[in-house]
Amino acid sequence: MSGGRQRTLFQSWGGKAPGSQSQGGRSAEIGPAGRPAQTRREEAPAPADGFLDGEDDDVLLVAVFEAERDLASPRPASHSQPPATLPGFDLSSGDVWIYPSNYPLRTYQYDIAQAALFHNTLVCLPTGLGKTFIAAVVMYNFYRWYPSGKIVFMAPTKPLVAQQIEACYKVMGIPQDHMTEMTGQTQAVNRQNIWNAKRVVFLTPQVMMNDLSREACPAADVKCLVVDEAHKALGNHAYCQVVRELCNYTLQFRVLALTATPGSDTKAVQQVLSNLLISHLEVRSEDSLDIRPYSHQRCVEKYVVPLGSELIAIQSLYLQ
Repeated sequence: MSGGRQRTLFQSWGGKAPGSQSQGGRSAEIGPAGRPAQTRREEAPAPADGFLDGEDDDVLLVAVFEAERDLASPRPASHSQPPATLPGFDLSSGDVWIYPSNYPLRTYQYDIAQAALFHNTLVCLPTGLGKTFIAAVVMYNFYRWYPSGKIVFMAPTKPLVAQQIEACYKVMGIPQDHMTEMTGQTQAVNRQNIWNAKRVVFLTPQVMMNDLSREACPAADVKCLVVDEAHKALGNHAYCQVVRELCNYTLQFRVLALTATPGSDTKAVQQVLSNLLISHLEVRSEDSLDIRPYSHQRCVEKYVVPLGSELIAIQSLYLQ
């Protein structure tokens, strides 16, 4: 192939661009709107390989023409397979999610609840602005979506557990015979029967971890895990142990973490996010625009209490 230009594939086939022709050293170029452009005369002699200089443009036009033709031609519709349904998911009730209408609508609660249904979410709200309400909405919808699934609410202390079970019942009205509170005083022989009979369980993370280690809890059936006071999920806390243990059985469960103070620094917050598998954050402060109508002005009064004689004596001994 020395001494001349290498032929392209279209030149080997003898292809011509649509609408172009060779006329005694003249080439009719395609102009805008498909009309021939001004004809120009080629003064140079034909090259040694027998192809005119304008034929390189012709080859390019052929390629463009064929590419546009392929794009314009209708393609058969792809018959993609429908996504596999999640185990235990009720398709008839899964088309909608329910938000209570018997409470005044707060936009931030509605938005956070909607996001928490579809993402593992850390909700950071000041105290008294309805974190438990959001948890009740999410729990109720998973209760509907998974008729045989288990919903678990974990709180760090027994008084908090008792408080949350009452609040969730008042908000969404989950039947009380489907809910239960388990403590360390519940006999181990009865735990598995309780797990099988009840669908919404309120307990401490230590009790949950004990039931997972004894295989009393049907871990694969847990579909929603609510973590109260989530800022405690650091290091080897029982919250972290529960999430790690659940992951050994299933990855198809939703995590909703609640806190008023996510952490003292960025590193602590990142640990909480990693330990609880959080992928979405919902953070509000008292200065947030959607929170201001519902946050109340606080009046702080300072009282200085003098030390008694006994405390003064102890203080003197300590300072010596």
